[in-house]
Amino acid sequence: MREFSRTDRVAQQIQKEIAVILQREIKDPRLGMVTVSAVEVSRDLSYAKVFITVFNIEDENAAKQSANVLNEATGYIRSLLGKRIRARIMPELKFVVDNSLMEGMRISNLVDSIIREDNAKHVDDEADSVDDVNQVDDETDSEEGTNTDGKAQ
Repeated sequence: MREFSRTDRVAQQIQKEIAVILQREIKDPRLGMVTVSAVEVSRDLSYAKVFITVFNIEDENAAKQSANVLNEATGYIRSLLGKRIRARIMPELKFVVDNSLMEGMRISNLVDSIIREDNAKHVDDEADSVDDVNQVDDETDSEEGTNTDGKAQ
């Protein structure tokens, strides 16, 4: 029995080749730092949805513009892909922005900031409790230093 279906193997090969094409062949200045995060291929291999991640961009519109640039260059990318992959059918490509990585980083940063705030609160609470303990210790020391008749030992 096969470990992967044919569509999975084709999707994996398309992902590798498109990543190389984007790195070496596409020289559009409107395109930022783009990586291919995943490829989904239809069962009949006629369509492929290419998920891209755009780095170094704070603006959502810039990521969408990168996807539009790649969708405009689909014919060229598809022809280069056809030369690299020997297949009877070359799927139509559609580039889609994948926000999962950026969303994961945002959530991770939120969790980190909450942990820092919580640790800062605990440090403040511990400092307050240490002050309270020291104050109690001082009172205890002064009480222990006297006899029942009030004279120092």
